[in-house]
Amino acid sequence: MLFCIYTRRQHQCIQTETLPPKQTTTQEHSTKMAAASISVFPVFVSFLFVVSSLSPVMSISIPTVSDSGHRTPANQTFRPSKHMQKLKSVNAYLKKINKPAVKTIQSPDGDVIDCVLSHLQPAFDHPELRGQKPLDPPARPKGDEREETATESLQLWTDSGESCPEGTVPIRRTTEKDILRASSIKRFGRKLRRHVRRDSTGGGHEHAVVFVNGEQYYGAKASLNVWTPRVTDGYEFSLSQIWVISGSFSHDLNTIEAGWQVSPELYGDNYPRFFTYWTTDAYQATGCYNLLCSGFVQTNNKIAIGAAISPRSSYNGRQFDIGLMIWKDPKHGHWWLQFGSRLLVGYWPAFLFSHLRSHASMVQFGGEIVNSRSSGFHTSTQMGSGHFAGEGFRRAAYFRNLQVVDWDNNLLPLTNLHLLADHSNCYDIRQGRNNVWGTYFYYGGPGRNNRCP
Repeated sequence: MLFCIYTRRQHQCIQTETLPPKQTTTQEHSTKMAAASISVFPVFVSFLFVVSSLSPVMSISIPTVSDSGHRTPANQTFRPSKHMQKLKSVNAYLKKINKPAVKTIQSPDGDVIDCVLSHLQPAFDHPELRGQKPLDPPARPKGDEREETATESLQLWTDSGESCPEGTVPIRRTTEKDILRASSIKRFGRKLRRHVRRDSTGGGHEHAVVFVNGEQYYGAKASLNVWTPRVTDGYEFSLSQIWVISGSFSHDLNTIEAGWQVSPELYGDNYPRFFTYWTTDAYQATGCYNLLCSGFVQTNNKIAIGAAISPRSSYNGRQFDIGLMIWKDPKHGHWWLQFGSRLLVGYWPAFLFSHLRSHASMVQFGGEIVNSRSSGFHTSTQMGSGHFAGEGFRRAAYFRNLQVVDWDNNLLPLTNLHLLADHSNCYDIRQGRNNVWGTYFYYGGPGRNNRCP
């Protein structure tokens, strides 16, 4: 698909010329998530309808999903009537999740953005929110008064010059193809369990991250540059994000997550997209990506969660980063999300959570990929820019100005931070500190190489 950057957008872009930090060192890490799934395509629907009237059962070779979630061919009995029933269920789900729009915007990348009245967004299907309206903005943490000096990455759907009216929120329309790429409607828009880990064992997920723990945290803030890492398998992904975490790493894990990701399975392409996620039971039954379930309440009419970010950083070229902040409103206790230069996106209501209803016990920053080993060796899916941390500014991905929020709503620098990289020959991390970037780190890598077979 042709990716368009319009002249109008370029006039909005500002080159990030922050001086590269002189200091680096430290190495290693680990943590979280995953998802690999399967597609079932409705290409033969009309054909199957005819066949079903002639023969109730037809045996053909179709892909199946292994325990690890990967596609494996197998001879199976395929029942046209069952397939038709699935399509009916998909369409019923689409009617539920896609809300009536007062305006529709066509994005150059093929997305359709619906402008939905704020009080009709999916969050208000939740019994505890039904009949309510979005809350007014909260007090921001002390120390967040300054505007971002680097350029903020905007989104591709705004290139047309169109925008959603006041009183509405922009929502990326979910399509039949989106759902059919998942193994089931129940799995669509959700992650598998064991996505946040402190060790490097199992799951096929590899990380390069910085984290702090051992205290009570009420938020986190950082700026991270945006890239388009290559994802070499349709059921893998590459992401960079902030995690706000509480609970045990088993059945009662609470997380709030935001960042950018490339996920062909979820979105059907290879664009980096702004995303959110939450769970309150270790990714078992609660939570979802973006606005794909009742939970996150959006208050902004300029940012579409799940939409492609534009522009992006280029190797040895201009760097574009986005500011992200997640913090707990001291008055109402909800967790708010800020994107770019002080754009409030919305909030996760406190009642969604158990442990996070009070505070977080861990905050994490960094990158993650899925390594499916679908070809029998380590994936070539890239993390960050696809280059190792040692290459530094303009070449490697970074997080800068890392901070946490304390009990009194103050932004503070990180102390006692830990670095972990699951497989440093594939993806690594290096941390440093200076007066311009505060606490920062470079991270990422190419995946498969001579030292990562």
